Amino acid sequence: MATATRMGGKAVPYRTRALAVSCVVDSRDKLGEGAFWCPIEQAVYWLDIAMPSALHRFSPADGRHQTWPMPEMISAMAKRADGTLLVAAQSGLSIFDPERPGLRRVASPEADKPGNRSNDGAPDAKGRFWIGTMQNNLGPEAQEIPITRRSGTLWRIEPDLTATAIETGLGITNGIAWSPDNRTLYVIDTMEQTIYAYDFDLERGTVGNKRVFSDVKDLGYADGSCVDAEGCLWNARWEGSAVVRLTPDGAIDDVVPIPATRVTSCAFGGPELDTLYVTTSRLGLGADVLARYPQQGGLFALKPGVKGLPRPQFAG
Repeated sequence: MATATRMGGKAVPYRTRALAVSCVVDSRDKLGEGAFWCPIEQAVYWLDIAMPSALHRFSPADGRHQTWPMPEMISAMAKRADGTLLVAAQSGLSIFDPERPGLRRVASPEADKPGNRSNDGAPDAKGRFWIGTMQNNLGPEAQEIPITRRSGTLWRIEPDLTATAIETGLGITNGIAWSPDNRTLYVIDTMEQTIYAYDFDLERGTVGNKRVFSDVKDLGYADGSCVDAEGCLWNARWEGSAVVRLTPDGAIDDVVPIPATRVTSCAFGGPELDTLYVTTSRLGLGADVLARYPQQGGLFALKPGVKGLPRPQFAG
């Protein structure tokens, strides 16, 4: 079905594709996020940010779903060569070993900002970890706290855990992803409903030429992202009930409905990287919405007709 949205003040046509979408894990996450595929384990990882926070792992081949409770909010992660995970937690960066549950703190780049927490993050092709922070908007009972300041920072974490602030004054940092040639970095400020693009220098890990990639306002709020092998950005839409595919010039190519209002992140997985896994959230929703979308908060999967790219590991 063809329709149009507003971009740069102009009506821009796009198509809606009603693909087969299934809930592969009815995890009932309060705030599911951070999905990524591990090709070695042939499993998808994701997490539930709000307390009691949890880390999930699902193996499609045998249907096994594992969950590890976390002692504090976690929001993003990356695999390491030894099989452990670098985890961005509420108060810093930690190592998680599935064989020895618990978090081992290794860095605290925002120790001077106790009112902040980590949010979205991803490793680049050189094995550095990029993580965004924001004012903490979640209480100990998963209650929502209004955001009153733009205290977020985009951090580059080196393999030796050296932290460098790349940009400050961000609202809700999300959707960190790179183009297939590693020449463009995408970063979202969900508060602004805007996806930004930067020129990216992979060797130095530096950015420049910040520009608006997409500022569509009538398809919900831009949240987590991934990039496919054709160079298009797939973006989860909070309050938009969809994932959206954007071409390298920022045009909307596809809108794929998801049976959940709050769609939070997406990642390509499966043996051929041709399955799109999508996380969702039940946080703050009334009984009427949950009755309409009973599996909201679950992990969904679909075949979009394109393949994704392998995700790098953290080199530390």
